[in-house]
Amino acid sequence: MRLHFYKYQGAGNDFVLIDNRVGEVEYTEKIVEYLCDRRFGVGADGLMLLQKSSIADFEMVYFNSDGKQASMCGNGGRCIVAFAKYLGVIDTETTFDAYDGMHDAVVLESDGQNNIVKLKMNVSASIRECLNGWYIDTGSPHYIEFVDDIYAVDVKQEGCKLRNDVAFAPYGTNVDFVKMKGNNDIEVATYERGVEDETLSCGTGVTAAALISAHLKSSEILVNKINVKTKGGNFSVFFDKNNDGEYENIYLQGPATLVYEGDIEI
Repeated sequence: MRLHFYKYQGAGNDFVLIDNRVGEVEYTEKIVEYLCDRRFGVGADGLMLLQKSSIADFEMVYFNSDGKQASMCGNGGRCIVAFAKYLGVIDTETTFDAYDGMHDAVVLESDGQNNIVKLKMNVSASIRECLNGWYIDTGSPHYIEFVDDIYAVDVKQEGCKLRNDVAFAPYGTNVDFVKMKGNNDIEVATYERGVEDETLSCGTGVTAAALISAHLKSSEILVNKINVKTKGGNFSVFFDKNNDGEYENIYLQGPATLVYEGDIEI
């Protein structure tokens, strides 16, 4: 069977996207793994299906490159919003359904191929200390460890150890290495669970790192915004802090780019 697909990337975090509103194909673990394979398939960190929804503009179904359906992906969420605009499913504003609930988003800039998308994130758990760092769930679980230089860390090796630590059993966690650069600036490198490797950026990881950095430097933060640099590109994370010291109205803003579209036999 010939399958039409689209390839998107958000700051180097790349995805195969499928318009699945008709739903002709059953996306088994084997098919997803094949499409994401960088040698034999299209190649991507994950695959997303844009599907019909009775309660929102569309539904986002996300799979990691290992073929397993996964929790929320922030970069994927921004890319699928840009994809929905490209297909004409939405204009510039949307509400869509995902693994962790409903998300609002807006396409701030678009020329059809290059987009800037601002996505509201769902943070379902409070920040807590864990091992030698911090832990938070931003739609996907993340363990944060602060380092002097993200480029000096063997992200794949060290990230794999922490991802499988007994503290995060039985499902494991994503791992982010973070360097604080200024009151409102950080650098982040991420090991992604499910990809089982370093990715050039991770939307939920960027959000997690920004919130924990703000938590540790709350008296020094000049505005409710953290600028984040990853190996794949730059982001901004916006937030409010309520009277209980918890973060709300959390938005992830960054690029979402259509790379190409094509057909592949499955």
